[in-house]
Amino acid sequence: MTETRRPPAWAEAILRVSLERADRESVSGDLLEAYRDSIVPERGEAAADIWYVRQVAGYLWRATFIWALLFSGAFVARTAYDWFVPTTDFYARSAFTTYFAAGVWFLAGAWAAWRSGSFFAGPVVTAVTTLVAALFSVTGASVLLAIWHDPGTLDAAAGSGGLGEVYSLPFMAIVPALVIGTVAGAVGSVGSLLWRRPSGLRSQG
Repeated sequence: MTETRRPPAWAEAILRVSLERADRESVSGDLLEAYRDSIVPERGEAAADIWYVRQVAGYLWRATFIWALLFSGAFVARTAYDWFVPTTDFYARSAFTTYFAAGVWFLAGAWAAWRSGSFFAGPVVTAVTTLVAALFSVTGASVLLAIWHDPGTLDAAAGSGGLGEVYSLPFMAIVPALVIGTVAGAVGSVGSLLWRRPSGLRSQG
């Protein structure tokens, strides 16, 4: 019976942590109702699962793409700066991009956890943000390379870490992003819990 069918549990869990607390029950309930009453009877369970995952991906996209654009924009700008304004001292540049990336990860995770009230929103949204940003970053770097691939630019690229670093570093960033996203999830979820306490309790705290 369609009443007992459910979409993939992992997709439901991700959906719930990507939504605002106030929208969680209504949105997840509406998607589940559509899944059971319309999509499964029309398309079958396997296709309905794919449909549901696509809906979840849409909500995740809306929760992460701004943060991903910020991260990838900084990465591509740093790449272009290294190529067009070469140097042998990368300390200041590296410090800026490192702190900027950490700030984006923390804000993305904390904001997601605050909105949803769930600790798990922090690492989930931060991880997805990083993966989306990695795709944006390598695409941006590829555009730069397609336009500017003269020997001077290629030498500057080699001197700043090489093209291998440009294409691998955005994906390797998932490790520190998860660490920061976990911390941000704890901060955001606790902050959300404290903020949503009755006003009398907040004033006593």
